[in-house]
Amino acid sequence: MFKRLRISGIVDDSIVDGPGLRLTVFTQGCPHHCPGCHNPQTHDFKGGKKIFISKIIKKIDANSMLYGVTFSGGEPFVQAKELIPIAQHVKSKGLELACYTGYVFEELISGKVPFAKELLSYVDILIDGKFVLLQKSLNLKFKGSKNQRTIDVQESLKKGKAVLSTDPKWN
Repeated sequence: MFKRLRISGIVDDSIVDGPGLRLTVFTQGCPHHCPGCHNPQTHDFKGGKKIFISKIIKKIDANSMLYGVTFSGGEPFVQAKELIPIAQHVKSKGLELACYTGYVFEELISGKVPFAKELLSYVDILIDGKFVLLQKSLNLKFKGSKNQRTIDVQESLKKGKAVLSTDPKWN
C-alpha cells in the first residue's frame, strides 16, 4: 500500500464540493491544463506536498458531521492507486464518495488509466469531463461547464455505460 499522496491541500469542512458537509482532498498534478481552470496551482506534478494517507484517514474519522468526501484536483485519477485506501475507508464509514475528473467515464473504464476502474468501484458520484471555458456556467450545481456530467458510478459500472445521476442533491 502506498503510504503517501501528493496533494495541493485539504478542505476539512467544504460545502461547495458536493452536498452536505464534506472533506475535500485536492490532489496535485494534472495532465489536462484546461484553460480557465479553477485550480491551476494543482497542475504541477512536483508541486504541493506529500501527506501520509493515514493523516487523511484520521481527518475523516475526526469529523462525525461529514456527509461525504470529495476527491478533486489536480487530476485524482493520476494517483488512483494511492487514493484507493482512502476510498475504501470512506465507504467503510458509510460516507458518500464523489470525484471530479478531466477524463470522461468511458476513458476511465477503458483500462487506459491505471487503477481507475478499481478506484471507481468505491465512487458514488463522478463529475467527468474537462472544464471548457466557452461552456462555463454559474448556474450548474457542483460543475463548472455544461459539457461536464454528473454520473451515478455504481449504476454505470453495472450497465457498462455512463448513467447520469438523478439524485436531486447533485442536480
